[in-house]
Amino acid sequence: MFSNLVTICTLYLPPSTSVDERDLNRLVDELPTPFIILGDFNGHSPLWGSKNTNLRGRQMEEFVNTHSLGLLNNGEDAYFHQRSRTFHSLDLAICTPSLAPYFNFRVGVDLRDSDHFPIFLDRVNVGSNDAQRPTRYLFHRADWTNFALRALITRNMVEGANLNEVVNLVTKTIISAADDSIPKSGLSFPKNRKPWWNKYCTDTNRDQRRAWNVFRRHPTSANQIAFQRAKSIARWTRRKSERRYWIKFVSGINSSVTAKDTWDNVRRACGIYPEKRISCLRKNGQEFRNTSEMVDVLAEAFVSICSASNYAETFLTHKNRTERIKLRFQTTKLISYNTDLTIFELSVIKHTSPGPDEVTYSMLQHLSEHSLLNILYVFNRIWQECFSRLLETCFYYSYTEAG
Repeated sequence: MFSNLVTICTLYLPPSTSVDERDLNRLVDELPTPFIILGDFNGHSPLWGSKNTNLRGRQMEEFVNTHSLGLLNNGEDAYFHQRSRTFHSLDLAICTPSLAPYFNFRVGVDLRDSDHFPIFLDRVNVGSNDAQRPTRYLFHRADWTNFALRALITRNMVEGANLNEVVNLVTKTIISAADDSIPKSGLSFPKNRKPWWNKYCTDTNRDQRRAWNVFRRHPTSANQIAFQRAKSIARWTRRKSERRYWIKFVSGINSSVTAKDTWDNVRRACGIYPEKRISCLRKNGQEFRNTSEMVDVLAEAFVSICSASNYAETFLTHKNRTERIKLRFQTTKLISYNTDLTIFELSVIKHTSPGPDEVTYSMLQHLSEHSLLNILYVFNRIWQECFSRLLETCFYYSYTEAG
């Protein structure tokens, strides 16, 4: 994430001591960049969550603005005044602008025998090299003719004695045909993930690459001029798009926008997309960061919310009495929902997300009529004989619902 080492400087400015502005300026000049300054500055300012402003606060505001530094504070109070039993924000985390998008400011919950809460700077887990996204089929580039020929479901395949083996064979046949006929998206995220990147940026960037390839193969003066022109147009397009996005972003900053939302937008503008994972859970004032511990905390919360103890006592009495009554349900095969499934059920399906087998409704819709009828035969076998153990995860579950 960083090409250089980061300088960490801790600082304490007593409240009753006058601080010369030249000393602060000299500190910035002497610190190797990039740097982070952490400390108790004893300054009050609404910029970092204080309700009022003092002289030290104004001095630190001017210090940050003069050197165009980044303030990582998010408004949380990090100091407890025991006499007045009030909380204040005196501790600051200041850094060079290049580091600002990569850290989150967080205040601990335990004073740890001090009147200052611990401050944590959590590094944003960008995951540019390790982050992967699930692959998906690119149906707009599918060769459906080849798919229909390869995904051939014969009568012999669906008449096997073991229903689970039949389902597995049909699923593997469809997936194998899809892999050979439908391209998949890559595991890595696109390089240009910045929100200001648009179609014009993509087009001019493509034109620049094409002009470069022509000039590389045929290094003539005309091709060089064409490449330089395409490069200039692409650069101008990117700068224009980035400027428009930034103007729109800055215009949208107001008192109702939280510091977190502002920093999230800044990170997106820089092409930084943190991984969406839970890093910490709090329960009864205690923090849990271990994955297994967080799972237990969530499970306990779900159990507590869904527990029958949350019901009213009158409803619990009615519930217990009603559940003891035996159901008397009689049905016949003549009722519509007990009859065999037909091709109609296959024609009214909705394009919902596929199950773990990755078989989508688009694939089934592009099967040949012969293959589709044989799959319908499998559905009716399941309906008449037994429900396969794979029924809860395989693609045909939604078809039985549609009928």
